Amino acid sequence: MITQEIVNAVPREGKFNKNAARRVRAKGKVPAVVYGAAEPAVAVEVDPKQIQRILHSETGHNTIFDLEVSGSTAKVMIVDWQYEPIKGKLIHIDFKRITLDKAVRVEVPIQLVGVAEGVKTQGGILDQTLREVEIECLPGDIPANIPLDITNLVFGTVLRVSDLPHAGKLKFLTPEDTPIAHITSVKEEVAPTPEAEAAAATEAPAEPEVLKKGKQETAEGAAPAAAPAAEKTEKGGKK
Repeated sequence: MITQEIVNAVPREGKFNKNAARRVRAKGKVPAVVYGAAEPAVAVEVDPKQIQRILHSETGHNTIFDLEVSGSTAKVMIVDWQYEPIKGKLIHIDFKRITLDKAVRVEVPIQLVGVAEGVKTQGGILDQTLREVEIECLPGDIPANIPLDITNLVFGTVLRVSDLPHAGKLKFLTPEDTPIAHITSVKEEVAPTPEAEAAAATEAPAEPEVLKKGKQETAEGAAPAAAPAAEKTEKGGKK
């Protein structure tokens, strides 16, 4: 999806290391890199609020927008982004320049539509195993999502990529037989009866087998008698 959003980016100068990135973040900006379209990569800094607005839009990271750097504007997409693990702040962005007449590969969310028959009448649970599908198309044809009707989904059936609506403008790259959704059930744990608990309590636990250390038993089956203990002598005296 192409939007009219314009993101202003300021070129970064000097060394591009961790300390430089920290200084950019300290100013309230996010370090980023823009590349692609047979042009040199450029290190820039951008406003995180604009990027968050795009990432949380209907088309998310598949949104195509204008990135303005030093008076020059290019169509770009967000191809990679990183969050700080504790505070959840954006810490880095990768932009890719887009040529509108060349196909791109993107991952698009799968939108399940309807209520599955296996859930409504069979008491099952819907299990979605694939949430995004990879496609190839022109940038202007990228959909916000791809719908999948699950109304007739029951136990024993599986919806696959081949069941998605295949419009002529989209080329599916995810294998057609890849499962998307099916109906599953949860086995209920049966609580033990009082009689079963009482029987389990009275059963003596099996004694573990103990390996005996020392000499082996003799051929007759009896262990040799131990030698009598030596008599101790008193200190300074005889036995």
